[in-house]
Amino acid sequence: MYLSKVKVKEAMDKQGIKTFKELAENLGITKNQLSVMLADEYNPFKTRVVDLCKVLCVSPNLVMNFEEKHGDDASDIVYEKTAVTAIELFAGAGGIALGLEQAGISTLEYVEFDKACCETLRANRPEWNVICDDIHNVSFKKYKDKVDIVTGGFPCQAFSYAGKKMGFDDTRGTLFHEFARCVKEVRPKMFLAENVRGLASHDNGRTLSVIIGVLEELGYTVQKQILNAAYFGVGQKRERIVIIGVKKGLPITFTYPKAEAKMTTLREALKDCPASIGEQYSEKKRKVLALVPPGGCWVDLPEEIAKEYMGKSYYSGGGRRGMARRISWDEPSLTLTCSPSQKQTERCHPEETRPFTVREYARIQSFPDNWAFSGGITDQYKQIGNAVPVELARRIGVQLKEAILQYRKNNHEKL
Repeated sequence: MYLSKVKVKEAMDKQGIKTFKELAENLGITKNQLSVMLADEYNPFKTRVVDLCKVLCVSPNLVMNFEEKHGDDASDIVYEKTAVTAIELFAGAGGIALGLEQAGISTLEYVEFDKACCETLRANRPEWNVICDDIHNVSFKKYKDKVDIVTGGFPCQAFSYAGKKMGFDDTRGTLFHEFARCVKEVRPKMFLAENVRGLASHDNGRTLSVIIGVLEELGYTVQKQILNAAYFGVGQKRERIVIIGVKKGLPITFTYPKAEAKMTTLREALKDCPASIGEQYSEKKRKVLALVPPGGCWVDLPEEIAKEYMGKSYYSGGGRRGMARRISWDEPSLTLTCSPSQKQTERCHPEETRPFTVREYARIQSFPDNWAFSGGITDQYKQIGNAVPVELARRIGVQLKEAILQYRKNNHEKL
């Protein structure tokens, strides 16, 4: 018997307690003392656990795990008997992977092609079953009817519509086809697919229509929603379309996580952020951005400097408010890109005239400070910039797990 970090985090969410540091302050103890409490060997009958339950307004049984841990072989995925299981495709640097882990979902296999990303996953979680290969080479048939959820943020490629019905076979050659193939081979109870907001309007909505149509043909009821990460505990305005599928015939109800009333600010995201490496602006760019106030952009520059800096973009349409942008402490960051100093998508630090560092980038994407990124500095920024925010993934994961467990409870499924 031990305290479950996942259950404690779920209780924190209900009480509006965002971080373990804040929870420790409410308990009147240090963060290190709280870490000791949440360790597997901690005696859950100690007085502090009673205090913890009072702060979280829960009974002790709601934050305890009554299953014994088992298994010493790192090649085995060790999880509770009641575990909700998953397979993840296009795992990247671990945004979804880590979020689902924090939600208490046991992922049996992570598939990723990029070697730097694979190194990141293996370095942080040596026990994870990471398949570093082209997904076209990976078969999922051994998992048929044995996995609860298939997840993945497949890169979106355009389809050719000429003279085609655009069913499953017509998507061949795209990475979406590989996601659909995994769903077809595994037959999970649910799937989670996420992508950029632009997928909803790509080719006047036809691409998304094809994707949903194919997934429905595979036997799933599909729902979709665009979520802005800034309303889900992430210090960044990052919008993603989240597509959820439930196998037809199963009485599973999925509810998207509830958005908070206010956005998470950069100040909240970067509080006590550790120092790390980071790119620097060229001297020419630094002089320009030094003229921009927090929350400002190119419109705050003297006209002649703005014209020279922006070139032809100065005369183009649209707001272009991402150009020469300095983020304010009291707003979320704009969506992070793969390059922190890229022209036209600058994300300048509120006080210092520089891009965000690697660890600041990671914080804005809600990665924990101990999650290390492999490869050179360019690789690290790219991995972070491409990731799904961990906290957003965790909150979606909590809802996925709840849907599966409620289904099991209602249908007396053998655990």
